[in-house]
Amino acid sequence: MDPLSIGSSVLSLHQRENSEQHKDDAFREIIASCRSLSKYETNIKSALPQILSAIVAASFHIVIGISLAYSAILIPQLEQPGSDVPITKAQSSWIASIIVIMVPIGSLVAGVMMEFLGRLNTIKLAAVPCVAGWVAIALANNFTWIMVGRVLTGFACALGTSPAIVYITEVARPDMRGSLISSGPTLASLGMVIAYAKGAFMDWRLVSWICIIYTIVPVLLIQLFVPESPVWLVSKGRIEDAARSLRFLYKKYPQPEHTDQTLSEMHLNALLKERETKMAEAQKNVNRHGQQQSKLRGFLKPTGYKPMIILFWFFLIQQFSGIYITLFFAVTFIQDVGTEVNAFTASIFVGLTRFSMSLLNAWLLKRFPRRQLVMVSTTGMAICMFVSGLFTLWIKEGTTTLTWIPVVGLLLYVCASMIGLLTIPWTMTAELFPTDIRGIAHSISYSMANLLMFFAVQSYRTITDLLGGAYAVQWMFAVVSVIGFFFALFFLPETHGKSLAEIEAFFAGKSQPQRVPTEPAAKPSVTEHLIRSPSREAKLREVELMLKNKNGA
Repeated sequence: MDPLSIGSSVLSLHQRENSEQHKDDAFREIIASCRSLSKYETNIKSALPQILSAIVAASFHIVIGISLAYSAILIPQLEQPGSDVPITKAQSSWIASIIVIMVPIGSLVAGVMMEFLGRLNTIKLAAVPCVAGWVAIALANNFTWIMVGRVLTGFACALGTSPAIVYITEVARPDMRGSLISSGPTLASLGMVIAYAKGAFMDWRLVSWICIIYTIVPVLLIQLFVPESPVWLVSKGRIEDAARSLRFLYKKYPQPEHTDQTLSEMHLNALLKERETKMAEAQKNVNRHGQQQSKLRGFLKPTGYKPMIILFWFFLIQQFSGIYITLFFAVTFIQDVGTEVNAFTASIFVGLTRFSMSLLNAWLLKRFPRRQLVMVSTTGMAICMFVSGLFTLWIKEGTTTLTWIPVVGLLLYVCASMIGLLTIPWTMTAELFPTDIRGIAHSISYSMANLLMFFAVQSYRTITDLLGGAYAVQWMFAVVSVIGFFFALFFLPETHGKSLAEIEAFFAGKSQPQRVPTEPAAKPSVTEHLIRSPSREAKLREVELMLKNKNGA
């Protein structure tokens, strides 16, 4: 054999060995870096900037909660004899429900605004119609001006809700995403407590003036303390702003070992690569006229229409299980069951129960699978509404003096609803959709949910008359809750502990089928194993073992 060829072969062999050695060294560095960071994934201190940003961004939900519960304290005061703004039962239904019919419009507007102006700027702008709405209600001298105020506050609710949830989805790390998204409903529950408590002791006009303060303060906090979403900033080419945002969000994380990059720089590089990938994909989708295909085509894919169908049925069950009917008509609902307990006082306990459970719900979402929570929630709701309806019937017939049982049943029903059926559908509006349509998809699904809420709240008094009384309405709630149990059992996808990419892959039907090799399978490389292993810990252990076996060979 030619010596030159031998020399070339030896040199080539040494080069391959050196190349493999460098690859192995590189992967050892990756393993060490992952080991150094893995312990911080459950470290609350390292996530404090993300938690602060999420809670402040969601703080506008306080005034949203007040707006939703405001009808519960307003309607009984307006229906009292001698009210300066007398209303009929039909008008009371419109006062309660009109706020949610405006949400689809506001939500669609929010979807466009948050893409062009940013997540946080959209929340800030929501304060303008909200303040105008509260002023209109406070100065109202007839039913029309009250409706104008409710329309404006309803529009503002939509503008402030969708951007906050999308923002949290984009800045929160996966293991805390569900809990931080639930901070929105938690703060909304706090707003409901504030509304019920003030309504029990204050005139409805004074409550309206005070609500202006709850509108302005969150905007000031966002302006002073919260950075814009780095995902949105990168999508707009504002790389330096995105870098500053990431430095704030990850400033409590340590410097990763075996690399000169900080964690924020690593995330920025990942976002830039994702942006480049999406831009390349968008370029492929350019049609013959040079126009990029509409985002609406994303809804024709399984990753678009499947989540939308699931959310439609999920929200339909949620709304007609009575969760929001008992919110908007809290005082009236308690009066209808015939209890001797003061309805305004009981409504405060309803609000406190909802708020307390919302705090627990953040932990539940972090700890337990979504489907299990929904099944436990619907089971408890069904039992509580059945028992409450039974005692409501006995109170009506005069066969029992235990008039406090329906109130306790309502409180337990609220507890059960907060375990899953109230919060999880809203959480999933941000989780189920892919990145390219997430903003508008969240807004559409949010609008759809509020349309269903409008029909449910608007029809409450009509349903009560058709079914023959409050006891039958409660039994209807129980039946719908049972349907919700089976829906969660058979149709609801599990998102707990899954990344957004994994959820998208589920709806796309992507999987790694078991292939039967026709010849002995090649031993997987370190690179392949690192990519294919589903669990980080499993990845690290398997790669370390492969390197060890390789070196020992």
